[in-house]
Amino acid sequence: MRGAGPAPAWGRVRRATERDLPLLVRHRHRMFSDIGRRTEREITAHDRVYRAWARRGMRGRRFFAFVVEAPQGRAVGSGAIWLQPQQPRPGRLARPTMPYIMSMYTEPDARSRGVASWLVAEMVRWASERGYPRIFLHASAMGRPIYQRAGFENGNEMRLELPDRVRRRR
Repeated sequence: MRGAGPAPAWGRVRRATERDLPLLVRHRHRMFSDIGRRTEREITAHDRVYRAWARRGMRGRRFFAFVVEAPQGRAVGSGAIWLQPQQPRPGRLARPTMPYIMSMYTEPDARSRGVASWLVAEMVRWASERGYPRIFLHASAMGRPIYQRAGFENGNEMRLELPDRVRRRR
């Protein structure tokens, strides 16, 4: 896969395979650790669940991951597109799935060097080439500037965080 514009000091962006699952899980784990809203115990418990979900998605062609490699082959970043099921809609958004960017991570020593921007551009190109009219994501505070530079805009989604359920003993 060709990079968007001239490649930074990185060799290439390539599609991930099931062999890359350990890397993808490790990067997602670190992403959640960096965001800081979950405990290490919660994130570690999630690793196994995510690995199985991503494997099923790869096999079912609903999950497409990408890896940025340095010229020596070292993975310096990764991200994924999940083809998220959609409700029926009129017009050009009438597609059964819509691409959702997720699990973006750049190794600390490669940050602020264009890795994530290059990866996002590749993912947008991938979705555009397949005729998708829109691509969306939820951005962390760290990632927001990268997506804004790529042309992403805030939407009108709202949310309400619900309290944890209290379990009653019988």
